[in-house]
Amino acid sequence: MAHRIVDKEKLSENVYRMEIEAKYVAEAREPGQFVLIAYDNDRSERIPLTIADVDLDKGTITVIFQAVGKSTIEFASLNVGDSFDAVAGPLGNPTDIEKYGKVVCVGGGIGNAPLYPIVKALKQAGNEVISILGARNKELLILEEQFKEISDEIITVTDDGSYGRKALVTEPLGELCSKGEIDLCVAIGPAIMMKFCCQTTKKYDIPTIVSLNSIMVDGTGMCGGCRVEVGGETKFTCVDGPEFDGHKVDFDQLIKRLGSYKKYEQQAAAEHNCKLEGKL
Repeated sequence: MAHRIVDKEKLSENVYRMEIEAKYVAEAREPGQFVLIAYDNDRSERIPLTIADVDLDKGTITVIFQAVGKSTIEFASLNVGDSFDAVAGPLGNPTDIEKYGKVVCVGGGIGNAPLYPIVKALKQAGNEVISILGARNKELLILEEQFKEISDEIITVTDDGSYGRKALVTEPLGELCSKGEIDLCVAIGPAIMMKFCCQTTKKYDIPTIVSLNSIMVDGTGMCGGCRVEVGGETKFTCVDGPEFDGHKVDFDQLIKRLGSYKKYEQQAAAEHNCKLEGKL
């Protein structure tokens, strides 16, 4: 069954939003879950992407991705009217949504995409939600307007000060935590960002949830590529997560393992770009 792209938008440098026909996935999806997507069943790898939003009337799901590897660069070359051969899901355990009280949600870079449906659900459950959105610069900050619509307060920060406050996300997070009014923190972004968010909240004993969706490979528990140590136990992000107690995640080991794949990811992306250029 082909899944047609009905809308596409470039959000920032190499970051794209796509709305894709997937009626049954849209109906079954819950916040925090993801899908496996393949452009071509015969030759493409299937990659996991978090469902950022759904439109039940149109029977579509929205995914947001950064074109940094072979498959995501291939996805970015597709346009409205093109189709994916496979959209499998929803997969993964949904976010535990309930009324906690005051929740601070921290998103970094492309992490704003998987954070968005969680913030939306937490707000609908009656929580007071403060969103902290961070990026390296203004051009890389995504979904700010969407977060404004569902947050009680929004704080934007950039590394270079080109927009919002010049700071890392941990700075306003620490200030909020020090006031002693935060009941839960949700942090999604680069592993290094989540590590320091957890260190910040741990000092105040604030429960903190992180999503490790970005390290998944096949999304079914078969490859073991998303193996992570949580509370001294081995977990697989795709079948045991993607969300975990951030205070129990061994981020140092996780960051070290992520670095071991970079050489091969860069090699695959370079070879794919050469093939694309050869066709021009």
